[in-house]
Amino acid sequence: MKRQYTLIILLVLSIQFASAQFELDGEFKPRTEYRNGFGSIIPDAADAGFGIATRLRLNAGYQTEAFKFYMSLQDVMVWGENRQLKPEDSNNSFSVFQAWADIKLGEGFSTKIGRQMLVYDDQRILGGVDWAMQARNHDAALLKYGKGKFMIDLGLAFNQDFTATTANPGGFQSAGTAYNTTGFFSYKSMQYLYAKHKGEAFSVSGLILNNGFQNFTGEADALVADGVSNLITLGTHLDYKKGNFGAAFNGYLQTGERQNSVDVSGAYLLGLDLSYKVSKGVSLGLGAEIISGNDASTTDKTEAFFPLYGTNHKFNGFMDYFYVGNHANSIGLTDIHASAKFALGETSSLLVKVLNFSGEQELGSGEKSLGTEVDLVFAKNFKGYGLAIGYSQMFASDGMYELKGITEDAAGSVQNWAWVQLTMKPKFLNTAKE
Repeated sequence: MKRQYTLIILLVLSIQFASAQFELDGEFKPRTEYRNGFGSIIPDAADAGFGIATRLRLNAGYQTEAFKFYMSLQDVMVWGENRQLKPEDSNNSFSVFQAWADIKLGEGFSTKIGRQMLVYDDQRILGGVDWAMQARNHDAALLKYGKGKFMIDLGLAFNQDFTATTANPGGFQSAGTAYNTTGFFSYKSMQYLYAKHKGEAFSVSGLILNNGFQNFTGEADALVADGVSNLITLGTHLDYKKGNFGAAFNGYLQTGERQNSVDVSGAYLLGLDLSYKVSKGVSLGLGAEIISGNDASTTDKTEAFFPLYGTNHKFNGFMDYFYVGNHANSIGLTDIHASAKFALGETSSLLVKVLNFSGEQELGSGEKSLGTEVDLVFAKNFKGYGLAIGYSQMFASDGMYELKGITEDAAGSVQNWAWVQLTMKPKFLNTAKE
């Protein structure tokens, strides 16, 4: 009887895989970093940081004619954080990074529901933040439509804290109004509409995004939910590529309220990047970005734009001095940059990028200049894995010391950062027909 059951199970699986596709793959990404001024000016009295972190993922995808299912399990480990022979993970970093279903509804419509990455255009407002070991995900539901060169997404999200109380046997906060998770732009609700038309050389997209942020009253250790503030971000991304020339433009506005009813008015982001492929082995880039900031005389509102859930590491310098968990509600930024990428053979390249920073508004002293950053990245692909080596240095000006709250005399003489990263993405199984 057991043999018969085994044969039946194998037969069912064979029929199922004959009409469906199953993929199983993974990711192993260790990165070693030397931090001597990464993210902010390091004081002369402080020691440089050195450490190794690893991201490990196991991804499974299943697809039929009617739906797609995807799941990604993730753990982020810092070497040495766990005591040897300790049975549990000290930082509780194991998680379900993605778990979603994409169901076809017919006539170009589908819905994507669950934990997922929201990635659009150049990731300026909504991105995966893949550089960060933990990356970014959203618990959301999407209604999608696509036909030919046109697509449109309607996204909805509602976040709720869980609490097991006798008054609420369902486990959620009473009346569905409380949301106690704080942090940079952790939203209670989100709604957005994204549309894009992609042509042969020119594409244009538009985004209208509303985020509802839970307001709080009371002390830090006894916060009480008190209403919701709604922040609206809207704008467009334009992209043009023809021959060896390319151009990309971002234009976004913000209005409404930030968390705890801070009025937002006149906040904007403008960016333009040009690229030109000089030859098979050399590509050049030139660009500028202006992000509005606060005028020191403005006290009843903010004019500072914040790029919310974008992959900010790829913008404004790899050392993450701006808009990576920092620089919110500050003096804004003017970023003028130039880059050159050299192909060093078929499988390797060298990127050189120089960025000059200044505030969009003046600091208290009247200073605007912040400094210059130089980024170098060497990348090489091998059979089955890739290796990248980076070095960055910040040449801070007087304004940067003032912005980061440290005097030049107290700061270290050199502000730099170096890293080495290995990326391996093994393909374990794929039942797709050749």
